[in-house]
Amino acid sequence: MDKQSVCVLGGGSFGTALANIMANNGHQVSQWMRNEDQVEEINLTGLNSRYLPNAPLHRELLATSNLEEAIRASDTIFVSIPSKSFEQVVERIKPLLTADKILISTTKGFNPNRFELMSDILRRNGVTERIGVLSGPNLAKEIAAGQLTGSVIASNDDALRATVIELLKSRTFRVYENRDSTGVELAGALKNIYAIVCGLAKAMKVGENTMAMIMTRSLAEMSRFAVHFGANPMTFLGLAGMGDLIATCTSPLSRNYRVGFALGSGEELEKAIGAIGEVAEGVNTLRMVVEEADKHGLYMPLASGLYKLIFDNASLDSLIGSMMTGEQKWDVEFATAGVNINE
Repeated sequence: MDKQSVCVLGGGSFGTALANIMANNGHQVSQWMRNEDQVEEINLTGLNSRYLPNAPLHRELLATSNLEEAIRASDTIFVSIPSKSFEQVVERIKPLLTADKILISTTKGFNPNRFELMSDILRRNGVTERIGVLSGPNLAKEIAAGQLTGSVIASNDDALRATVIELLKSRTFRVYENRDSTGVELAGALKNIYAIVCGLAKAMKVGENTMAMIMTRSLAEMSRFAVHFGANPMTFLGLAGMGDLIATCTSPLSRNYRVGFALGSGEELEKAIGAIGEVAEGVNTLRMVVEEADKHGLYMPLASGLYKLIFDNASLDSLIGSMMTGEQKWDVEFATAGVNINE
């Protein structure tokens, strides 16, 4: 692949890990961030000490606070901005876009102001239609450490998928492709809820049978919700679905898992979130998803139980108990076409 000009928007752990892979692949990579001290540190020391303190960065990776310069010089733009700031940053780059530029969202969550995915925000740019979603079991610290990792690029644009695969492929990072952007993106957003549930359960010292049940029913809830909004249920058997769910529901590297574990250990929500030091998207996602599930009559006992626990002071036991007394009968509803799943 010819040398490409790439910009990563965001100075967090995942954006930094992606930027470093592409710089190591010989591409011209700039990483935009607001924090001038962080920019200076990366350019002078080759480290992002706040987010990836043990990962030396490629010497050609350029950090910058000049958004206009970074966008104008780039063919492909990875938007790795937390959901609460995502829309604001996209609004800023709109005047700088051209029809040939590629926009890739790596953010797992919803617009906190309305039920809207990150790719929906990107599609409203009015200039380029070349939109993709990158998602999967991508714990940034493991990527930076060279642990073998797989991800998924989803888009209807065949050339876009090929470009992203080439930009990011390495001996330790492999990107698979999918056309189901809705499913891939919803999987990445929804699993954050269930990582909190699993962190809670682990703090309660439940057995392995229980953990297996929680994760499997979590996958069922995720796919049930996503299919209602047009996703392919088979997407949830892949890296973006089951793969990401396993990683975030079992690893203390997962911010949402750590929030859940702290809650299960008796900490208050605000203290649990504050202790993480990074954005845990699952709490915001939980509010949005439970509201939509109620609106559309979607059966999601784990998500609803977690909501009641966090926001209505319900007990921990009631969350786990919701699986044992719920109304669902069938294990895999998509394998029982034509059957009423609530019989």
